[in-house]
Amino acid sequence: MSARTAPNPARRLFATVLACEAIVIALAIPVAVTVLDVDGATAGGVCGGLAVACVALAGLLRFPWAVPAGTVLQVLILATGFMVPAMFFLGVVFGALWGTAIWLGRKVGGSPPR
Repeated sequence: MSARTAPNPARRLFATVLACEAIVIALAIPVAVTVLDVDGATAGGVCGGLAVACVALAGLLRFPWAVPAGTVLQVLILATGFMVPAMFFLGVVFGALWGTAIWLGRKVGGSPPR
């Protein structure tokens, strides 16, 4: 039996941020449609697509390209604030959590987690 190294705690934080973002962005769909009169197909396509991307990326964090892809995803989620203004604030909060995970990954492992 081979000894395994302890998993980088930043990877768990990345996955948690992405999972919570998926929930929040999915909940933005009914807000956009009912409160802000955004077309349902538009809200569902944009927010639903981003929610699926968050979940998929959370499962792909073992690959080195996942962290930069997650950073791009953070910018896209922030841009949903043009459709649902509250997402500007939530995008900044989740972006800060993402940045914290990157910082933690570098502090613990010397580079972002793989």
